[in-house]
Amino acid sequence: MFAKTLSIVALATAVSAHGHVATIIADGVEYTGGLPHNAPADAVGWAAANQDNGFVEPNAADTPDIICHKSATPVSNAAVVSAGSSLTLQWNTWPVSHHGPVIDYIAPVSGDFASIDKTSLQFVKLDEAGLNSGSNPGDWASDDLIANGNAWTVDIPASLAPGKYVLRHEIIALHSAGQVNGAQLYPQCINIEVTGSGSATPSGGAPFTTFYTPQDPGILFNLYQSFSSYPIPGPDVWSA
Repeated sequence: MFAKTLSIVALATAVSAHGHVATIIADGVEYTGGLPHNAPADAVGWAAANQDNGFVEPNAADTPDIICHKSATPVSNAAVVSAGSSLTLQWNTWPVSHHGPVIDYIAPVSGDFASIDKTSLQFVKLDEAGLNSGSNPGDWASDDLIANGNAWTVDIPASLAPGKYVLRHEIIALHSAGQVNGAQLYPQCINIEVTGSGSATPSGGAPFTTFYTPQDPGILFNLYQSFSSYPIPGPDVWSA
């Protein structure tokens, strides 16, 4: 009985260690993220069935779950941010052991946020950060996030045209990625409304279900070996 209790406690601790974007700060205003499973009425982050703070597996990279997390649904609110400024995405926590890249994508939205068909969103890569230095396991973008109080800054290009967008923010944890389907993908979608006088509209976008495969070198990657570089998965960064 004692051993069983310990196992349950250990499992609960392991599950709760994974994180989510709890708060978004844009132009000095704080917004509520999409809390796991339920999005509060004022949330700008999408609701999703990741109440265990869990992940999307690589084998689901061609399914709608990869877009904004498991069974994700849009919310009606948005964080307002001016082109040329930045967003701060505050995670509630992130495990030190979960090394990997931090990647941001953006897709334009037509119509109301709440009626978005996520499978029709055309994403481009906005920015990416991966391996900083070293190997086995090395120093990573996720370590920068932890050092910054579990926060990540996303710069909004000054040239970006005003309008409605979905920001897809993601950490890929590589601690088990040396085996097929071992990587852990943690996507989060956030509604943003960009203001300003820019004129650049993301071009060349595609549905997110076309971006990754379980065999991609940046998805199937042995963190615990000697290496000198890391191929961040997904398309090239969009040039605004």
